[in-house]
Amino acid sequence: MSSPTPREQGLAEQITNALGDKVALDYTNTRRLRVSTSREHMVEVGKFMKSDLGFDHVASVSGIDYPKDQIIEVVYHLGGYGKTEMRELLLALACRLPRDDSKMPSLYGVWKSVEFHERETFEMLGVTFEGHPQLERLLLPEDWNDIPPLRKEFKNPGR
Repeated sequence: MSSPTPREQGLAEQITNALGDKVALDYTNTRRLRVSTSREHMVEVGKFMKSDLGFDHVASVSGIDYPKDQIIEVVYHLGGYGKTEMRELLLALACRLPRDDSKMPSLYGVWKSVEFHERETFEMLGVTFEGHPQLERLLLPEDWNDIPPLRKEFKNPGR
């Protein structure tokens, strides 16, 4: 990866100065930043990213299962179309959850664009997004009664 430009360094400073110990800056590179926070601070951090920094949409949400660590990580990929200087930036906003208590607040109240992404993460990894207006199946059959298929212990019965 390439070194961060003054723009990314400035954003990193804004984030850490405004949010302090509510966030951890994981990395800063050219056009890329990654910030981690706890589920308790997720909505506050999301609101700051949108209103103060101009990240006006969520391009995607991904989830990663780390069974050895008993962690599920949820990562929101934020972008900004409203300001020309933000269009090429991507900020990853991550939150690590215990596998046996994989609940966190929905960011639907901050960005409406998370609606289907959070539903998919709920269905495929079993993360419950509290406050989501329609947290229900999106891709799997209605009668699905197995564990979420992206959990590492899921075994495809056909293989």
